[in-house]
Amino acid sequence: MATRTSPAARSGASGPTKARSTGGSTSKTSGKGNPRGGTGGRGSSASRQSPPQEQLPLPLRAIESAWMGVARIAGAGIRKLGTDVSPERAIRRDGTGFFLILLALAVATVEWWALRGPVADVIHAGAAGTFGWMALVLPFMLLTGSVRLFRYPERHRANSRISIGLVIMLLSGSGITHIVGGSPALSDGFDRLWASGGIVGFLVAGPLSAALTTWPVVILLSFLVFVSILIVTATPFRHIPLRLRALYEHLMGQDLAPDDPEAHDQSYLYGNSAPEKVKKPRRSRREKQAEAAAAAAAQEGFAGDEAFERALLQDEEDEAAAAAAAAPAVPPGVRRPTQAELATQKIRRNQGLPVDGSPVADSAEPPTEAISMVPGATEVLNLASAGAPVPPVPSKPVAHTPPAAPIPQRTEQLQLSGDITYTLPPSDFLPPGPPAKERSEANDAVVAALTHTLEQFNVDAKVTGFSRGPTVTRYEIELGEGTKVERVTALSKNIAYAVASSDVRILSPIPGKSAIGIEIPNADKEVVALGDVLRSNSARKTEHPMVMGVGKDVEGGFVVANLAKMPHLLVAGATGAGKSSFVNSMITSILMRSTPDEVRMVMVDPKRVELTAYEGVPHLITPIITNPKKAAEALQWVVREMDTRYDDLANFGFKHIDDFNKAVRNGKVVPPAGSKRVIRAYPYLLVIVDELADLMMVAPRDVEDSIVRITQLARAAGIHLVLATQRPSVDVVTGLIKANVPSRMAFATSSVTDSRVVLDQPGAEKLLGQGDALFLPMGSNKPIRVQGAWVTESEIHRVVEHVKNQLQAVYREDVTVTAPKKQIDDDIGDDLDVLLQATELVVTTQFGSTSMLQRKLRVGFAKAGRLMDLLESRGVVGPSEGSKARDVLVKPDDLAATLAAISGGEAPAPAGGADTAALADNANVNHGFEPGGPVDLVAADLESRPQATEYHDGDDDADGSEDAWSLTGR
Repeated sequence: MATRTSPAARSGASGPTKARSTGGSTSKTSGKGNPRGGTGGRGSSASRQSPPQEQLPLPLRAIESAWMGVARIAGAGIRKLGTDVSPERAIRRDGTGFFLILLALAVATVEWWALRGPVADVIHAGAAGTFGWMALVLPFMLLTGSVRLFRYPERHRANSRISIGLVIMLLSGSGITHIVGGSPALSDGFDRLWASGGIVGFLVAGPLSAALTTWPVVILLSFLVFVSILIVTATPFRHIPLRLRALYEHLMGQDLAPDDPEAHDQSYLYGNSAPEKVKKPRRSRREKQAEAAAAAAAQEGFAGDEAFERALLQDEEDEAAAAAAAAPAVPPGVRRPTQAELATQKIRRNQGLPVDGSPVADSAEPPTEAISMVPGATEVLNLASAGAPVPPVPSKPVAHTPPAAPIPQRTEQLQLSGDITYTLPPSDFLPPGPPAKERSEANDAVVAALTHTLEQFNVDAKVTGFSRGPTVTRYEIELGEGTKVERVTALSKNIAYAVASSDVRILSPIPGKSAIGIEIPNADKEVVALGDVLRSNSARKTEHPMVMGVGKDVEGGFVVANLAKMPHLLVAGATGAGKSSFVNSMITSILMRSTPDEVRMVMVDPKRVELTAYEGVPHLITPIITNPKKAAEALQWVVREMDTRYDDLANFGFKHIDDFNKAVRNGKVVPPAGSKRVIRAYPYLLVIVDELADLMMVAPRDVEDSIVRITQLARAAGIHLVLATQRPSVDVVTGLIKANVPSRMAFATSSVTDSRVVLDQPGAEKLLGQGDALFLPMGSNKPIRVQGAWVTESEIHRVVEHVKNQLQAVYREDVTVTAPKKQIDDDIGDDLDVLLQATELVVTTQFGSTSMLQRKLRVGFAKAGRLMDLLESRGVVGPSEGSKARDVLVKPDDLAATLAAISGGEAPAPAGGADTAALADNANVNHGFEPGGPVDLVAADLESRPQATEYHDGDDDADGSEDAWSLTGR
């Protein structure tokens, strides 16, 4: 009955009630061409109508209606289970699905519960006689097909795939049960066949058993069962582990939504790391790279993956919808603008140029509609209309080869000390960026506006070309004979008005050219990928480990710098200008090109979050320093390391660390006889301070002294300093620091004063931010405008994980030495602070009175008396003499030494100063304490001379004059 129901009949059965009540079987009426109320207008129903048939009798139509009604009720219930689905009425297969349910129930009743009777015998003969023991699994397969027809009747390919998988499973299972049942033959009777694999099992396993032995057949059929399971679940062989893990997570409730009350939180198992970082079996390098690329494409990424961020939130969809609503309706058959033309119109809107509804002209032709709307630019078009050729202003891109080849692996420098092999990160970790543009219609419109402005003010000059960079475009203007440069520079505001941009920068002249440059921002900024910079020809020319990718200049050329040649760099800019992105690009460049034996780093991050991604890389010589006080100690350690390197350079006769390392690698540096020292090459030491202002607020004198000493001397020792700050004021970037840091990188600053502090000239206050910078390397007179290279957080994590998986970080313990804890006497206890105040008060006033301590320190009589006893025991005041004040035994000049002795610290240096103390130490060292060191001849000569004696006359000098020799402090 159900098999005779056509798709059109079922479609008609699901139509309105009126159509069903008037025509009996709607499939027959629709087959004769009769109109139908609800679905007659649907175009797809006509193709599903069955050929004309005779109308069924009334009893059969009643039975069919009852059958379909029950089937629809059953289908609605099954569709409500789990996720609610609602397939279209015209494509539902409720009748067939309901028939499969009844068939499954009949087979289950007979085979599972052993129902007996005439009907049950027929069902048993059909199921068990055909499939044998597999008749027990047949109800599950029938229910699977029924549910698929109820819920997803439109998925024909998936339903066919599941049906094929179930059929293969049924045939293979019957063959296995035939072999397990003893492989009966037809001569053994049908009862033996029914008790094993049935007729199907005999037909499947019989010929195979005759050709092969039993076990190969069982293995082959078992493999077919496994393949059928993969076919049903749509699982390729390579996705089996992923599907098993997904099944486990589904059973454990890990794939639920975070807000689901049944979701099981397992974040405590992983700490701060994501579950994907659980240790996995070891895989080959190619598999790791493939998985890393797939994970990078599939993951949501990090917060720092977006190159250009905007504080102003604009709904582009609403703008597009408003523009589409305002635009006139395009009638059918008329050409509509393409996606590229719509993008060009958007750029022109952002550039302030008019946009009409006509299709955009080809980019190779001058944009007549854009130029004609610029005020006064119609004269240029009139020349073209009159017949005079007006050649377009040519663009002047830098001719550089696209960086398609990967970064070369430097095999000769990958062998670390010992037998450790270190592999640099592959270049695939830094994907290429979008292709660069040479010109756009907005550039041609700006050229027309500049030409009109020069003609309007009668300036004999013309635009001869332009160079489009990633952020700005530089337009070149050549002057006529006898025209002053000031006539063009004085029009800066008029030019800004003409091109509708306030960020216009004029260079007079362009370095190396007899032309004036006008830099105007691009409406569509381009991202400069760090991978492109490191794959450029400029970076591939050298294998120096300190080479870093800076970005692209205004002309579109790649800018690469060598930190060893700078030799120190000052990076400054306001918040959000791109300073931290530049630091990330610099560190990533070092990790991509150098080994830990070549470059070691000291990172100071007072903000505590900017450099945390690099924690644990083997290039670090100490953990990332976040405490400003420890940062000052680390800088002092760098000074000591610099002195140690200079001692080796002086002892072995070298002027630069590169020459010393080369001699060490060639075996030309031999330690003194009897020395147990093993001489190794010194790595470059890169010190990165991410926020100099925080250090200068905590310990300005110590930090400035260390920085000045490093920047003055550390170049030859292979130590290089990078100072970054977002507060480039004179109290942070002092005159001594500026004088010794020759290379500057200025991002957008908030005022021209900050620009003068960084660059000693204005210009940084007109930058656009987000990577737009002025780069002034050592030896350059004019800064280079560059767009800083961009590296995403995902790329940084991939590089860091590759580096950390190869080698563990080995830290020096003496970099941030913790100050020894001061030993406080037991009798002082918790009164150290107030005792120091009392000492300072008594010594400075030279008056030792208990009542004075009560008044000044606001303490009680007992406390003041105890303080006075402590001062007496330390020799500050004399014994008590009744009601008289005590004698003060310490002079004000000795106050610092007294306070240090009471607090348990070291006494300060003598009055001779640091230079005298260092000279004395040097003399002591070179006179027997450290053999082989350089001898200070001046100190030795002074020690050999008799010291001068100070003579006095009969009375002491009333004026307190001193001998000239005593003034030298020797």
